[in-house]
Amino acid sequence: MAEPQSNALTRADAGVPTSGVIHVRTRLTADFTVIANALAQRRGSAVTIGVAAYISSLPDGTPVSIAALCEHFTEGEILISRALRELEAAGYLERRRVRGPGGVIRTRTYFYDVPGGPRPPTPPRPRKPRPNLAQEADAPEPEAAADTGPTASPPTPSLADADERAVAILASLRIADPRLILSRRDVAALAPAVTEWLAAGVGPAQITRALTTGLPDRLLTRPARILAFRLGEAPLPVAAPATPVGPAAPSGPPPVLPWRTCHGCDRAFRSATGGRCRDCRAAASGEDLRTAC
Repeated sequence: MAEPQSNALTRADAGVPTSGVIHVRTRLTADFTVIANALAQRRGSAVTIGVAAYISSLPDGTPVSIAALCEHFTEGEILISRALRELEAAGYLERRRVRGPGGVIRTRTYFYDVPGGPRPPTPPRPRKPRPNLAQEADAPEPEAAADTGPTASPPTPSLADADERAVAILASLRIADPRLILSRRDVAALAPAVTEWLAAGVGPAQITRALTTGLPDRLLTRPARILAFRLGEAPLPVAAPATPVGPAAPSGPPPVLPWRTCHGCDRAFRSATGGRCRDCRAAASGEDLRTAC
């Protein structure tokens, strides 16, 4: 006798979801990174989460500048810079400017697994050696160096002394290219060169095209350096038009002569003095020739 069979559906295993993602986990013992769910499930840009996961997986001392991240990711400088700013605003990233040996200022980047966690202490500044007052009292006073000497530092440009037209041109470059964001110090340094271009007869629209056309897809240096290179030499001034020698050419159309009535045939014609028309004058000159013969 055959065994009875049922057409009822088999019951699914308890605990297995019927929709959505199903994880197939593998226990890792090396080469893995632990990331908090608050960061991995953060709402917003996927580029920001990807940059955070990549930085978390790097060993200490690995460069994480915008240029270094652009070499790893396919996104450009704008998206990478925006992701770093979002991580910094959320408290995952911190950038500090630290003075190192020899007075060199460097940027240190700290990445935190949890925002608001313990912060590393700020390294103390190197102390200057205390002067020996007795030696300073016995030493002769040095002569004051002239401001125009070879060791005199160049004056720092001031934005208040810059040409307003040059400042407006430089500040509006970000409209043509959003990457050309300049600081007040950069604008003050570049304004004199733009003023030279304006004095040479170059218009604001031409200067904007010269500074924004043909820029590389990735700016590996500060925008101010590229603009300074393009503004390195002022163009030749426009030569004034030569003054014509001799009588000046009449300006405008010639005057319209009034209508006259011919004394010979009563036909209307234009003339300044009147008399006979052209046909009557030609006929009169022919009669004079026949009479002379």
